[in-house]
Amino acid sequence: MLDLCLLGTSGMMPLPGRWLTALMTRLEGSSLLVDCGEGTQVAIREKGWSVNPIDTICFTHYHGDHISGLPGLLLSMGNSDRREPVTLIGPKGLEKVVNALCIIAPGIPFPLNFIELSEPEEELEVNGYHLKAFRVNHNVTCYGYSITVPRGGRFYPELAREKNIPVQLWGRLQHGETVEIDGNRFTPDMVLGPPRRGIKLTYCTDTRPTERLVQNARESDLFICEGMYGEAEKQKNAVENKHMMFTEAAKVAAKAQVKEMWLTHYSPSLLYPQNYMRDTQKIFPNSYAGKDGMSRTLEFPEE
Repeated sequence: MLDLCLLGTSGMMPLPGRWLTALMTRLEGSSLLVDCGEGTQVAIREKGWSVNPIDTICFTHYHGDHISGLPGLLLSMGNSDRREPVTLIGPKGLEKVVNALCIIAPGIPFPLNFIELSEPEEELEVNGYHLKAFRVNHNVTCYGYSITVPRGGRFYPELAREKNIPVQLWGRLQHGETVEIDGNRFTPDMVLGPPRRGIKLTYCTDTRPTERLVQNARESDLFICEGMYGEAEKQKNAVENKHMMFTEAAKVAAKAQVKEMWLTHYSPSLLYPQNYMRDTQKIFPNSYAGKDGMSRTLEFPEE
């Protein structure tokens, strides 16, 4: 299962009761963060989660409202006795940007590993997560991310018995390991069915609607998408600033056939996002106005 919390939903500047946009996930003792604007570490503490297990931080882009909280977060992680490496992922220039920010956070007591994205789409295996980064359409280089938790095939003990596989090897085969013992070689496909549907979460802010976004969000269990503007008269602003309207995000969700959509990254002038959900839900009924602290546990589908 994948635990997630929408830590903040504000774009451009934090507001009372609304921190800057960030997402945190937890999987088998590992925590991942997407974006780290001002106030992110406070939002983590308000949720009751710890900064210590964060081992992966992904950045969509390098505007201040998406990265300005990083120095303080890293210092807090160091003060929590973290010493293990942290992997940072983001568009080209990541190491230079982070090093500049960390001038005000000297003495971080753990290594930082950098993965800089340069291709339109890149797949990564990092700290137990399968990540897909995909470029979107903002006024600077910007990426969305899909987080997938794969699920192996069903284990069939009757097949293991038929093939005289020792019981003590069953668990290793279930976890995808090939085992050789007494001259015999046992492979997972001997006892497992085909891979089953896993969990998929897609997160994207700061973009105009694009076909690449539709394709990468396809069939997500949860799609967290920016909705900078809810008011119909702000369409011109959305186009000029390369952001999205609520209704545009809903059209992406419908085309991508996602199960559920949460909106985030609201304009500071948009004080009551829920007031603009009626037209959004006409396009994609399973749409919700995201709120700070909104949480969910995504689980493997029942068979």
